[in-house]
Amino acid sequence: MSRVLALILAGGEHPALSVLTAERAEAAVPFAGKYRIIDFTLSNCINSGITNVGVLTQYRPRSLQEHIGVGKPWDLDRRIGGVHILHPYVGAGTSWQKGNGDALRAHLDFMDEQPEELVLVLAGDHMYKMDYRPMIQAHLAAQRDVTIAVHGVGSHEVHRFGIVTTDLDGVVTKFEEKPARSASTLASMGIYLFRKQYLIDILNAGTHENIGRDLMPDLIAQIPVDTYNFQGYWADIGTVQSYYEASMALLSETPALDLSDADWVIHTKSAEMPAAEISAGARIRNSMICDGSRIGGTVSGSVIGPGVVIPAGTTIIDSIILPDVVIEPGCTITRAIIDKGTRIGANAVIGHAAAAVPNERVPDLLHTGLTLIGMRNEIPAETHLGANVLVAPRTSGQAWIKNKHFPDGSSVA
Repeated sequence: MSRVLALILAGGEHPALSVLTAERAEAAVPFAGKYRIIDFTLSNCINSGITNVGVLTQYRPRSLQEHIGVGKPWDLDRRIGGVHILHPYVGAGTSWQKGNGDALRAHLDFMDEQPEELVLVLAGDHMYKMDYRPMIQAHLAAQRDVTIAVHGVGSHEVHRFGIVTTDLDGVVTKFEEKPARSASTLASMGIYLFRKQYLIDILNAGTHENIGRDLMPDLIAQIPVDTYNFQGYWADIGTVQSYYEASMALLSETPALDLSDADWVIHTKSAEMPAAEISAGARIRNSMICDGSRIGGTVSGSVIGPGVVIPAGTTIIDSIILPDVVIEPGCTITRAIIDKGTRIGANAVIGHAAAAVPNERVPDLLHTGLTLIGMRNEIPAETHLGANVLVAPRTSGQAWIKNKHFPDGSSVA
């Protein structure tokens, strides 16, 4: 698809993912053990034949930039086209980007210099496998200036998305950004296909900061905007709960997101690690274990990232352990998300499966019984953390001196 330039929006701050995005952009959050979230969008591009890709950054971009590099894992290390990391900047007449529409406007010069005639705007923080070519073909056949990809969601979820209402021909009649309720359950996937010159003209002419909130309602009032209804798996994992649920869904007998599909490979930058080492006494049930891990204990219903150490005498239940976490003997960890580089001291008890009070600081984010530990922590031996407990990244040792028992709903920082 040499006619299409892809622009991936990967620069926003995502507080609903709490400590998982305290030191990285959401697009760089690890997922399914070895992957990062942006791997799915980048892989969709190359698998769809799109070889000119810009990644727009702003918030905490270092981890994302190190992961993408020159784009080699996605075959985007090319002399013509390839991947371009587009950083924000401040210059004459410009300021820090205030939204995704503003981010696009900041890179109009880059857009204008590319030879492609269409621009495919993508979100870098969604989980899905999609061939963009049928959408592009439908857009060209209809000779539209704009087409939006949509996906059905539950009526209880409409408040999380831009909700689209269409007529019988699939033309948008209404666009509501995160309504409290709506008769429509068609959510915008954050995928917008534009005729390039049209996009350049409307961004130059306006001051729209956000595509969904500001730009789309204006366009719908002026021109016919088509929809492309995507029927495959799609998840916006913009909250701690949705991240956990999407991860656990990978462990089902026939997961909706098939990572073993040889016809649609999800590419990533993989660390050079040996195969996972499983000791004779280890017990593993219904779990995902990545390279470089050393497992001697019990792991059940969990996703274990690369380089994780789980010794004999330790039990992991229904948890997500991100890369390079070291857990010492005698620990029990239940319904927890533990970020990379953390060390858990011996005989610690983290989380449980019983009902728990919501977190005192972020009750809207932690209220289903998860325990969330930020990256590069040193949790002392014998520590007890209840459910809905939040531990900030790199928490000082002073926080643990007076107390090693933190009840349900508490916070450690």
